[in-house]
Amino acid sequence: MTLAALGVVYGDIGTSPLYTFKEVFSPMTGLSLAPENLIGAVSVIVWALLLVVTLKYVIIVLRADHGGEGGILALASLASRTVEHRGLRAALLLIGVCGATLFYGDSIITPAISVIGAMEGMSIIAPSFERFVVPASLAILVGLFMVQRFGTGTVGKAFGPVILLWFVVLGLVGVLHIAQQPQILAALNPVYGWNFLAARGWHLFAVMGAIVLALTGAEALYADLGHFGRRPIQLAWTALVLPSLALNYMGQGALLIGHPDAVDNPFFRMFPSQWAIPALVLATLAAIIASQAVITGAYSMTKQAIQLGFLPRMAVDYTSSREVGQIYMPGVNFVLMIGVLAVVEGFGSSSALAGAYGIAVTLTMMVTSLLLFFVMVRHWKLGLARATLLTLFFLALDVLMVGGCVIKVVDGGWLPLPLALGATLFVLMSTWHRGRALVLPAA
Repeated sequence: MTLAALGVVYGDIGTSPLYTFKEVFSPMTGLSLAPENLIGAVSVIVWALLLVVTLKYVIIVLRADHGGEGGILALASLASRTVEHRGLRAALLLIGVCGATLFYGDSIITPAISVIGAMEGMSIIAPSFERFVVPASLAILVGLFMVQRFGTGTVGKAFGPVILLWFVVLGLVGVLHIAQQPQILAALNPVYGWNFLAARGWHLFAVMGAIVLALTGAEALYADLGHFGRRPIQLAWTALVLPSLALNYMGQGALLIGHPDAVDNPFFRMFPSQWAIPALVLATLAAIIASQAVITGAYSMTKQAIQLGFLPRMAVDYTSSREVGQIYMPGVNFVLMIGVLAVVEGFGSSSALAGAYGIAVTLTMMVTSLLLFFVMVRHWKLGLARATLLTLFFLALDVLMVGGCVIKVVDGGWLPLPLALGATLFVLMSTWHRGRALVLPAA
């Protein structure tokens, strides 16, 4: 189960090194490649992984399962059951629906940016291959959605060994570059990250808008809780995913300390030229798998929305005799595929997509923090003081990340995905729920 969870849950956050560091030091952020900036940026990324993903999601949020299911709607349902006031209960459910609609936007953008980010490695091998990036991405994504009908368990077992190899390679190549520039290990000290952010002033938000790309996939691991259970997801993160990601980001920072000219694509520049093609193949496979986390999360989210009365009934195929959470929804799969293909064709590059990416993810994280407060106070009996302190801490991080993504709105985030899509879905789901409430009593 842990290997299957690795293949489904962590592909998304596992492929963030393909494009995150490149965006952190893009012209938009205005950061120089001075060693103190490189160390500071790596420190912020590493500690964001520790505080947001490890502490908030892996340790705390994964405990908030609702009948074995996870995701923002399951959390909203759990939170609403802890309050007696009818109006507050309805408000919590609507907040959950808002978060769910934003997750659907993430489910469309994540496959697109992951696969395009990997395919852009083709231009490292030969600049003339750049014109094949979009056609190759489209072909790969069509194939990915076609295999979904075989079920999460089967897909996860097939993908698990590949993602295992991916994370091992991430860690090893990171160690090789860290050995050449050991000063990057100072990034483990959170003081360097704090000083880095403090020195940015108002440019702090531009930097955070790029750094948040390293955290995409955190909400998806919670949405996939029903597919694998809490323990396999926690074990995979602690034993392999977190160490590999931290080592790779430090390795990219070390590479740029010695070779600032590698900033155009620091991930693929980490590999010697003779390893460029194998690295591209492995990155492509990992990017394909990265899409799996949000796709399966979208299935779970839709099933929960149907059960809560926010969507009409749809066909649900149960693909496992052991895990009731492992499902396949043909209608959802088709709609997602059309949306993803349209995004790839419309944006055409990972940098262009980065402008639209992150807003849905960070807003969903904020909604999770708000709903989690009621679960901690009423369901877990954590105590008002401790629950308030934890919530304020998480909300402070969320506000910082949302602020970083908001300034990217003019760079593409306002387009129909994800905000307009989320707004449209919210109207449809809330309208269906209200109509159902009016009709059922009469029936």
